[in-house]
Amino acid sequence: MATQTLIYIFVGLSFALYIGIALWSRAKSTSEFYVAGGGVHPVVNGMATAADWMSAASFLSMAGLIAFLGYDGSVYLMGWTGGYVLLALLLAPYLRKFGQFTVPDFIGTRYYSRTARVVAVVCLIFVSFTYIAGQMRGVGIVFSRFLDVPIDLGVIIGMGIVFIYAVLGGMKGITYTQVAQYCVLIFAYLVPAIFISFMVTGNPVPQLGLGSEVTGEGVFMLQKLNATLTDLGFAEYTSGTKSTLDVFCITAALMVGTAGLPHVIVRFFTVPKASDARISAGWALVFIALLYTTAPAVSAFARLTFTEAVNETAYTDLPAWFSNWEANGLIAFADKNDDGVVQYRAGEALEGAPVYMDQAGASGERGVANPSAGENEVFVDQDIMVLALPEIAQLPGWVIALVAAGGLAAALSTAAGLLLVISTAVSHDLLKKTFRPDISDRGELRAARLAATAAILVAGLLGIYPPGWVAQVVAFAFGLAAASLFPAILMGIFSRRMNREGAIAGMVTGLVFTFAYIVWFKFAAPETNDAAHWLFGISPEGIGVVGMVLNFAIAVAVARMTAPPPEEVDLLVDRIRVPE
Repeated sequence: MATQTLIYIFVGLSFALYIGIALWSRAKSTSEFYVAGGGVHPVVNGMATAADWMSAASFLSMAGLIAFLGYDGSVYLMGWTGGYVLLALLLAPYLRKFGQFTVPDFIGTRYYSRTARVVAVVCLIFVSFTYIAGQMRGVGIVFSRFLDVPIDLGVIIGMGIVFIYAVLGGMKGITYTQVAQYCVLIFAYLVPAIFISFMVTGNPVPQLGLGSEVTGEGVFMLQKLNATLTDLGFAEYTSGTKSTLDVFCITAALMVGTAGLPHVIVRFFTVPKASDARISAGWALVFIALLYTTAPAVSAFARLTFTEAVNETAYTDLPAWFSNWEANGLIAFADKNDDGVVQYRAGEALEGAPVYMDQAGASGERGVANPSAGENEVFVDQDIMVLALPEIAQLPGWVIALVAAGGLAAALSTAAGLLLVISTAVSHDLLKKTFRPDISDRGELRAARLAATAAILVAGLLGIYPPGWVAQVVAFAFGLAAASLFPAILMGIFSRRMNREGAIAGMVTGLVFTFAYIVWFKFAAPETNDAAHWLFGISPEGIGVVGMVLNFAIAVAVARMTAPPPEEVDLLVDRIRVPE
């Protein structure tokens, strides 16, 4: 059976499964829409949380980042995995014991203030829309390549799928859909990794294959990769270029941002009791580790396999996968010396970004050759490395189809969770708890679905006009979460003295500082985006840590200069922290 036919079958069956689950588990009340009725089993919730967590950034882009950054890319592995430890220890059981629906719900109640609730909603929307841009971009990439449609149309199709099971099913539908999506995405990630590890090293375990000898060559895998890259002018794969301070800040921002992500935190409101929240966080870490321990091997194998496949190969002799990705503008070749042979070297092959508009535009003008980039003639979008790897390694068609279904599962699962968080913030926190306290349960549910629909439309626009690579955009979301929501939640649980004035001042300071820093270096003045201009040499990906420190400092200072919280807040803190 043809590979394209297999792709249609695998993707079609997975979509039918997701929609069927959503319709079967359709939410009939606000409790089911917001927190799945609060009766999800910890193991099931752990699997759903893993799917919610392992987004397009984890499945599609993380391995691509590590493949091209090498050692420097390890910050994403350490930060995203370590964040779950913080979440399980510091937040999950306490927030579940609080027993409400949302993060702004906790902040508004704990800080006895509508203003605090609204500020938390603003922070949540900033974080969630920044995050969701990466997911919709990932959906567009997968659809563009494997279903042979323009990226814009791919984003629109993804919007339609998410609309069905997020708007109709709510958290109840999303939870059980995400269990199915986890099974699809983890199988899709592990199968090609096992294939390629065995092909290159003879070891079928990717984690061990990364440290094994290349079959028949008597040299270790990473040694061969280092030698191959340095011969072509690249830095050694195992060497780092970032400063120790920047590595620390990026890792810390990702860790703390994980613990402050609202769409992850809300998952722990769906289990029956507080102890189940901690258990489900542990299960989530186990399920996540299956992919995260495999990602370094996938990254290294992808970089070596891609380099060997394209370098010094006549353009007319390149395999079909190259032209397939080229047709979508995600790979490009600029023959600078007119010899018809591909030279893959260090440096940017093209000036300007490739065209991602439509098939006609993508197959035509993709930028101009960049003479200052030396001999490099190949542009490759790093987001495609996981998707392209089965084709590059000439794996069976069913593996390619499986990876396409897995990439869509990863992006759609997180997109649905984020959309639900946004809609809940609007309908529950802004309407029910702030501006329309008399709204009926039916009216609140209707408002939640309308808000989710509006959020999907905005998310689609962000997917069509993405502000960066998938994993980098997601990294900014983590920085914003670390600088705004995490300190307010942590101090709300462990500090009786923290009051509403301090929490509001801290959240606003952290959010504004971090957002302004990112916008300045990434969009307003990108020509200054280097270590010489960064504050203390900290990159925009790591600046969330500084924003977090400012949040804590401002919050504590303002709280000391203003009245302490009322007595009922002290009792609330005791109730959250003291076991029953």
